[in-house]
Amino acid sequence: MAEHPAYPVGLRLTGRTVVVLGGGQVAQRRLPALIAAGAEILLVSPEATPSVEAMADAGEITWARRPYAEGDLADAWYALIATSDTEANVRASAEAERHRVWCVRSDDADAATAWTPATGHSEGVTVAVLTTDVRGRDPRHTAAVRDAVVEGLRDGTLVAPHHRTRTPGVALVGGGPGDPDLITVRGRRLLAEADVVIADRLGPRDLLAELPPHVEVIDAAKIPYGRFMAQEAINNALIEHARQGKSVVRLKGGDPYVFGRGMEELQALAEAGIPCTVVPGISSSISVPGAAGIPVTHRGVAHEFTVVSGHVAPGDERSLVDWPSLARLTGTLVILMGVDKIGRIAETLVAHGKSPDTPVALVQEGTTVAQRRVDATLATVEQAVRAEDVKPPAVIVVGEVVAVGPRPAA
Repeated sequence: MAEHPAYPVGLRLTGRTVVVLGGGQVAQRRLPALIAAGAEILLVSPEATPSVEAMADAGEITWARRPYAEGDLADAWYALIATSDTEANVRASAEAERHRVWCVRSDDADAATAWTPATGHSEGVTVAVLTTDVRGRDPRHTAAVRDAVVEGLRDGTLVAPHHRTRTPGVALVGGGPGDPDLITVRGRRLLAEADVVIADRLGPRDLLAELPPHVEVIDAAKIPYGRFMAQEAINNALIEHARQGKSVVRLKGGDPYVFGRGMEELQALAEAGIPCTVVPGISSSISVPGAAGIPVTHRGVAHEFTVVSGHVAPGDERSLVDWPSLARLTGTLVILMGVDKIGRIAETLVAHGKSPDTPVALVQEGTTVAQRRVDATLATVEQAVRAEDVKPPAVIVVGEVVAVGPRPAA
């Protein structure tokens, strides 16, 4: 008899019984999707992985702690057979056939009546990929196709003609530390849907080159503000474009709420009645040290890290930072926007108890092709900044974690 490709279909399992035989790695991978589908899940297995056991403890599945027995599939709508007992798998598969229960076999796909496709999700769309050639099924190939389609949907490179999604309003998108690959998939998708992008200087500039020609890109630093403060002018620009029914993305470096004035913009939009979505971003305070080989915490070295803005020097009446208290902490201190104030900062930390020999690293243009790292101590950092001509943007790390990893190449 000629072999035919599988017929694709979506199962609606809400409130329906699904039986899973075996509590190992296969079940661990498949159970979350079955739970999300709303199925009433019966797991039959003497043992289970810790993750599967946690699902049972949380009440997400019912666990019968025993081997498979005849009759377990009598009330099932769907079955996943994934035990290490081949004989039990054969008997269970035969029972599923008698009861006309669609059945997946992890050990023998040819003996199954159903196959699990490679699946992925993006904004309400489920992508399921099956190999049509039953003689040449390759799970790596189906997974690769799945990944390509899902990535295209997420980053906006794959869209249905004349049905491009648009979301009127404003999205405050954290673009990450600089490398365009470090923006979140949601942030990239919103960029692909935008009519207007208002970008910061420290946002991932390479992403702007990928935008379609019709997208209006506005440099936030060049918005004329006349009698208004610059931030007020940016707020007004966001409101103006959104009121025109456009999809507006405010692209920021790092995370919108980490020294990004994101809340100020959200408050202004809320007062104007403009809907706003906030998309968190990877903060440079963690990612840039990591990219330079510096962990902000390390067992036996630092159990804490503190992120502080250095744009206002210690002693300045505008400063909200308690520098004496920071000097007494034993963990890692991460300073943003502090290159031009580092001399005064180092002097203050030492004056309040920090050792002058405390390691310091300055990471300029972190995660980009121009990244470079300059190492010093609190005693020498001001001189190092001048000698090495360190320029913003740079993340400064103070603490013993600087010396944990391999020393940077000269």
